[in-house]
Amino acid sequence: MGGNNDSSVAFLYGTKLGRVLLWLLLRGNYSGIAAWLFRRRISALFIPSFVKKHGIDMSPWQGQKFRSFADFFIRKKDVPFDADPAHLISPCDSWLSVYPVGADAAFAIKGSRYRVADLLAGDEENRAADFTDGICLVFRLCPTDYHRYLYIDDGFQGKNHFVKGELHSVQPVCAERYPIYTLNRRLWTPLETEHFGRVIQTEIGALVVGGIVNYHEDVRMKKGDEMGRFEFAGSTITMLFQKDRIALLPQVAAATADGAEYKVRAGQQIGCAR
Repeated sequence: MGGNNDSSVAFLYGTKLGRVLLWLLLRGNYSGIAAWLFRRRISALFIPSFVKKHGIDMSPWQGQKFRSFADFFIRKKDVPFDADPAHLISPCDSWLSVYPVGADAAFAIKGSRYRVADLLAGDEENRAADFTDGICLVFRLCPTDYHRYLYIDDGFQGKNHFVKGELHSVQPVCAERYPIYTLNRRLWTPLETEHFGRVIQTEIGALVVGGIVNYHEDVRMKKGDEMGRFEFAGSTITMLFQKDRIALLPQVAAATADGAEYKVRAGQQIGCAR
């Protein structure tokens, strides 16, 4: 199972007073204020205590100086990956969960039901029905994870589609109460992969996380290359695969049964092409 919900998030989503404060938080410009603060040089003072509290291995960045907490948060490193073309890799460091897409092109996550068309904000050009009886992989990043993500295969990346939305937390306690993946700000992109068929990848913002940066669109993509990054705190990536295009590794399938979460690293094999 994934890590426990942060106590402050549990308060905001699990109590009446917390939900009142959450309503105020979502309607204020607190994300903008936080983004401004994290870009100031003084915010670099937060880095040592954050690293110590969460036990982050900083050896890849030994000796590197960060200008701000935002600079630290989007720190870059070389990420090794499984280069076998038939192997499906995780695009990021995260907690992975897996959900079947039904005959009605809908799926359920933590008690909330989602239609593929809603995730894509009703965009009919992307034929939500194409993912009937497919599979949805959900990669939930924590604030301590590396927040850059990779291409999972060679192929072609289409246009990026931005959907303006709210910024709920993506922790499990929040997903149990709100359909956060269709409420939150997100950016979705069709990927025509060479080994796994047509994939829809969606980056989803979270509480105090407004920044989703995909570097390219309408370009050839190469497995293992960096596709983009999140800016500030935790966030989520969802990937929709068509029916019978991928098979998860047995240990991954077992660990993610019934919506359980399994820790994965960017570039790690999690399945293979069918």
